[in-house]
Amino acid sequence: MNAHLTRQELREAGFGSFGEDVRISRKASFYGAERIRLGNHVRIDDFCVLSAGKRGIAIGDRVHIAVYSSLIGEGRIQLYDYANISSRVSIYSSNDDYSGETMTNPMVPGAYTGVQHADVVIGRHVIVGSGSVVLPGVELGEGAAIGALSLVRASCEPFTIYAGTPARRIGERKRTLLELERKLRGEEGA
Repeated sequence: MNAHLTRQELREAGFGSFGEDVRISRKASFYGAERIRLGNHVRIDDFCVLSAGKRGIAIGDRVHIAVYSSLIGEGRIQLYDYANISSRVSIYSSNDDYSGETMTNPMVPGAYTGVQHADVVIGRHVIVGSGSVVLPGVELGEGAAIGALSLVRASCEPFTIYAGTPARRIGERKRTLLELERKLRGEEGA
C-alpha cells in the first residue's frame, strides 16, 4: 500500500481543493477538510493534524509540513508558497482565556468560554523550526526564520531570524533563496 493518499482518496476526503503532486500521509488527520485548500507540490507527513475552523486553512505551492505538526483553530491559517513547517510545530488560530474569568476546553458551551480567534499568516519562504509554537494573530513575513523551540506570540519581520521563548529577533536572513526560486521557476517553465 502507498504511504500517501491517492488522488481519488484526496477527493473522497473532501478537501476544498488540491493541486498536483500532493503527498499526504495516510497517518495524518484532517478535520473540516472541506475548508482546507492545498496547492501544488504539497507534502504533509505522518501524525500531522489539520483542524480547519470556520475561516479554513489555505496552503500554497511547494509547502512541507513535517511529522507531528498541527494547524488548529477557528481563524484562518494561511501558508504561502515555499513555507516549511518543521516537526512538532503547533500553529494556533484560536486560544483559550487562561485568566480564570471563563471556562476552557471544547466540551464546554461557547457562552461559558473566552476563546479568542485571530488569523495566522506564514509568508513565502518562511521556515519554522522544530518544536515551535505560533499563536493566534501572528504574521511571519516573507523569508522569516524561526529557531527551534521558539514561542512566537508577535508578528515577525521579513527575512529576519527569530528564536527563543518568547521569540526575539537575533539576525538577518539572506535573500539568495529568491534567486534560487527564480531559477527553479525558469526550469519548470512557469
